[in-house]
Amino acid sequence: MAAVGVIGSGTWGTALAILLEGNGHQVDLWSAIPEEAKMLRETRRHPNLDQAVIPDGIRVTDNLKEAMESKDLLVMAVPSVYVRQTAAKMRPFLKPGQIVTNVAKGIEEASLLPLSQVIEEELPDAQVTVLSGPSHAEEVSRGLPTTCVSGSSRRQPAEYVQSLFMNEFFRVYTSPDVLGIELGGALKNVIALAAGIADGLGCGDNTKAALITRGIAEITRLGVEMGGRAETFSGLTGIGDLIVTCASMHSRNRRAGILIGKGCTMEEAMREVKMVVEGVFSAKAALALSKQYNVSMPIVEQVNAVLFDGVSPKDALRELMLRDRRMENSGLMWSKS
Repeated sequence: MAAVGVIGSGTWGTALAILLEGNGHQVDLWSAIPEEAKMLRETRRHPNLDQAVIPDGIRVTDNLKEAMESKDLLVMAVPSVYVRQTAAKMRPFLKPGQIVTNVAKGIEEASLLPLSQVIEEELPDAQVTVLSGPSHAEEVSRGLPTTCVSGSSRRQPAEYVQSLFMNEFFRVYTSPDVLGIELGGALKNVIALAAGIADGLGCGDNTKAALITRGIAEITRLGVEMGGRAETFSGLTGIGDLIVTCASMHSRNRRAGILIGKGCTMEEAMREVKMVVEGVFSAKAALALSKQYNVSMPIVEQVNAVLFDGVSPKDALRELMLRDRRMENSGLMWSKS
């Protein structure tokens, strides 16, 4: 049995706390909001996980020191926009060599850093790992079969996290490609916004397949240029995560995109979804990285145009369809002219 502190009581943090407690671990679940912590303690329910019950064995607290004290593992489960400030608050209570597993997905807009590197800047004494993959909290909290990847630059921390989370319905693989894992997890949210916008416009399955396929091509181009491994983007944290986020109504990014495609503004869509829409925050960072690394990312460009430049979804789709003619894969060569 391990002692685990889950830092963040959103749907994903709560689902993982339930999973870890079910695996026999001692779990503390931390909320930054005292009123929310009190509600979770008293009701043992999360309002956005209607089929899940928080076991009595999980201690819910708004005391960060209490949540971190004497823990074998800390799970960072706050939204990407709060990762830096939460990590900074954690610094006084961190023990040297503490394993901190980030499960949020995003890129910090100001620094263009993946979240593990943000955490490393704020918590230099921590061993930072990541856990990512196609994993909606709503399904994990119900015990539906799910697969994820535990990533770390060192084998031992990755395998330790794997051992704590893995069970008969939650299978965990390991990987040394932390950068590739994080880029796949962050950038798929931007593509999922595009997929949702297409749904809102009334497009069909052909469009969805095209966005998923060309979306993973964009993600892979940038990821490999930045130092990620191509194999990672063809795996669970690349194409796997992209498929589920573009196709599922559990996806807040897809839901927000549908609303935008139907005529809502970005702000109206985010209010309607009532949860953090990570793709909105990652879109600008993705576009900035594409320019920094001189990588073509037309879907990312058009998502930014719709979100921030007032371009209509119909015009953005038309722009994508009427781009210059080209080969699907420039690495393939003709044997005959």
